Amino acid sequence: MISALKKLLNQRLGDTGPRLTQSEAAAALLIEVVLADEDLSGSEQRLLPEFIARLTGVCVDEAHALMTNAIDRHQQAISLFEYTDLINKQFDLAEKQALILAMWQLAFSDGELCQYEEQIIRKTADLLYLKHSELIQLRNQAKPD
Repeated sequence: MISALKKLLNQRLGDTGPRLTQSEAAAALLIEVVLADEDLSGSEQRLLPEFIARLTGVCVDEAHALMTNAIDRHQQAISLFEYTDLINKQFDLAEKQALILAMWQLAFSDGELCQYEEQIIRKTADLLYLKHSELIQLRNQAKPD
């Protein structure tokens, strides 16, 4: 009975698609920040593959592929939860902090912090269960002098 119900639901809802990897989730969160102001500046475009490579441990070519994939995913993204849920399961505290730091650095890289960029970073930090004091410390660390 249960298996018949599962089969029916799978037929009705269709396949949910391929599962995200932690690298794809991290890249997607970085993309969410840089596209928050609907403008991918030259500095953001230059730094993004470097940050993806550093956070995920992939080479720069793979980081470019992850970046392209994340931009495509951005169009269909419903919420940040699909990314942060995976990050929570697979990243430790230091990796989560490194991700938020990279998000702040990208937000500051074009010379101005957009309110939408800040909102996405704050929401992401909240979903990653980081303390507000950690968020502020990471922002101050990323903020240019």
